[in-house]
Amino acid sequence: MLVVKAGKGGGKPSVWSGVPRWARVCTVFGAVLTLLSGVVLIGAEVLMARYEGAVGKADLFGDQAAGAKERKSDIKGPLNILLVGIDPRKPETPPLADSVMVLHVPAGLDRAYLFSLPRDLYVQIPAFAKGGYGGGRNKLNAAMSLGSRKEGQNPDAAQGFELLAKTVQQETGIPRFDAGAIINFSGFVKIVDAMGGVTMNIEREVRSEHREPDGTHRELRPGGGGYLGPQAVYEKGRQHLKGWQALDYVRQRYEKNGVPDGDYGRQRHQQQFVKAMVSQAFSADVVTNPIKLDKVLRAAGQSLIFSGRGNSVVDYGLALKGLRPDAIQMIKLPGGGVIENGEYLGERFEPAVDDFFTALKNEQLDAFLLEHPSFQNKAK
Repeated sequence: MLVVKAGKGGGKPSVWSGVPRWARVCTVFGAVLTLLSGVVLIGAEVLMARYEGAVGKADLFGDQAAGAKERKSDIKGPLNILLVGIDPRKPETPPLADSVMVLHVPAGLDRAYLFSLPRDLYVQIPAFAKGGYGGGRNKLNAAMSLGSRKEGQNPDAAQGFELLAKTVQQETGIPRFDAGAIINFSGFVKIVDAMGGVTMNIEREVRSEHREPDGTHRELRPGGGGYLGPQAVYEKGRQHLKGWQALDYVRQRYEKNGVPDGDYGRQRHQQQFVKAMVSQAFSADVVTNPIKLDKVLRAAGQSLIFSGRGNSVVDYGLALKGLRPDAIQMIKLPGGGVIENGEYLGERFEPAVDDFFTALKNEQLDAFLLEHPSFQNKAK
């Protein structure tokens, strides 16, 4: 018996919002903030070249194997961009998608919608010959692992991304992604620290499952069953977090630690983190300080593998230069658990989510959100 359980809810300087235009920087940060700031450095070829050279590049969508020719830099909306966060793993260990986000940018390229797909979403993963996978139902985060397999070789994250992208397209009805990125979550620590930290509004007190107050990892209890030692605590309210604190906070997902809505709460916190990092990247403290700016760019580049399907990171930064943090609408997609014969299989979307994906396809998200205000994640 299948039961769906409801979930809980060098150029000449000019002024731009108080920040010199020469300091526009393409800060592609990854969970998640890849391509969100659209701030592009104009007239500083050295920094641009350093950043572009630092970003890892890979054929994330299988275009080269399909014989597709690279397009010229002529980016036009609407755009759909797939962002996948992974934790660093041993080279011989297949990667898992710890966070899956989609950034939808309408034709005007001056606003965006950001939504997450639960990593435990129970989906049909299509057959994938490259990874020797015949298809079947599984949790979404397994798609990257299953697709990454290469006989006699270490797993290939880029190849795994290709199967994950196909799975997300099948689930959402998005016909094609215009760009994609794999983000190394541990690299966020360096990015946040390079920026001097990030300020977030903590919804409620959250206690860390994994870290002590000084940032050291908590000791695993002998025989399993949890951790020992004091917990880092993130108090309710506006808090300025170091890199390790920010990453630790957005990883928490248990009610016992102060996150009552589980993985949906973690998704919301990750989205809030993305937006907070974008805001920090826009701050004068970063963009008017060449030394800090250079550190941020290099840290971001080292944390990212990007495919613009013929367009570079800088091309996308230029195309999205009109996108501001306050124009990014965070979306929450409601769902609940899938239980079969008493066994938890994963998560499933509520029926209204199908209407959301239809509205996205037809460029009618504004009208949809007016009728379904509960889909708007208004938490700051």
